[in-house]
Amino acid sequence: MPKTQAKINLSFKPKEVTKKLLGVLSDRAQDILIKRYGLGKSSGHLTLEAIGGEYGITRERVRQIENFAITGIKKSPEFAKNSPTFAELKEIMNEFGGVVHEIEFLNTIASDKGLQNHIHFLLVLGDAFIKIKESEDFHHGWTVDQAFADQIHNSIKNLCSNFSEDDLVSETELVDNFLAELKGIIKSTNETSDKDLARKWLALSKAISPNPLGEWGLSKSPNVKMRGIRDYAFLVLRRHGSPMHFNEVAKGIEKLFGKKAHPATCHNELIKDSRFVLVGRGLYALSEWGYNPGVVAVVIRNILEKEGAMTKEEIINRVLKERYVKENTILVNLQNPSLFKRDTEGRYEI
Repeated sequence: MPKTQAKINLSFKPKEVTKKLLGVLSDRAQDILIKRYGLGKSSGHLTLEAIGGEYGITRERVRQIENFAITGIKKSPEFAKNSPTFAELKEIMNEFGGVVHEIEFLNTIASDKGLQNHIHFLLVLGDAFIKIKESEDFHHGWTVDQAFADQIHNSIKNLCSNFSEDDLVSETELVDNFLAELKGIIKSTNETSDKDLARKWLALSKAISPNPLGEWGLSKSPNVKMRGIRDYAFLVLRRHGSPMHFNEVAKGIEKLFGKKAHPATCHNELIKDSRFVLVGRGLYALSEWGYNPGVVAVVIRNILEKEGAMTKEEIINRVLKERYVKENTILVNLQNPSLFKRDTEGRYEI
């Protein structure tokens, strides 16, 4: 996300435009901009230090030359002559929602890295474009309306604040939730277009991202950024929706994620993690499904503490909802007088 789109056909040739714009500068200023923005044969960007080393000047002096050169281009007749070029780029950016993820935007316009560098340089030059610097929460981006960009960023932050570390949602649900946050900010009657824009804007965020199964959550969550067998097992069980034997969990990890998981290792990892509950011989469930940890006697005790005295049949039915065990195992535990007693009506209590 966002979904891949067909490349945009530009009415101008970016390399030819930048060549003409650079032509108004001195040779040294041209060379510095070419190296800084990857506009030459190599698409690599040199640092201020690297360029300074070549010319025997400080990085700060290189920065000054770069800034003076950009100002010089903007004041030149050639820059004014190419105003339609910048107007076209602005129109394209508006079609992308007015706030764009830099890499996604450039990838959609051109697949060639060198060509992308030339388009990026035009964005740097264009007065209509405002660069959104990368931060802890957001990727590099561009906008043609800073106030609107701030609204989009704040809406994304509000959306993320409603997520706990355990939450996972489908892309459809995420987009719908985001559109609810954007209500009043975007005014459109085209639901499909709104959803496409929402997907593009969500790509700006570093705080939320998808896991390999296409489910979205906080980027720092172990359900999104898996760190070991336990995290992969959690997603396998969650997708399955009901208890699984650790052998099947190990197979599921390999099938869904292409990662080898030894059954014994899987068993040892799950039994140490509070997200999982052993509910039968080698059978694991997720605690978020309402299963409580503990042996059968503990399960019975928890049930009686919560619901009060119960008949033998009622206890069996309740325990079998939490544990895959034989009825006789439950009855044996009920006969332990140090744990349970029967009242005058034959019901069991603590």
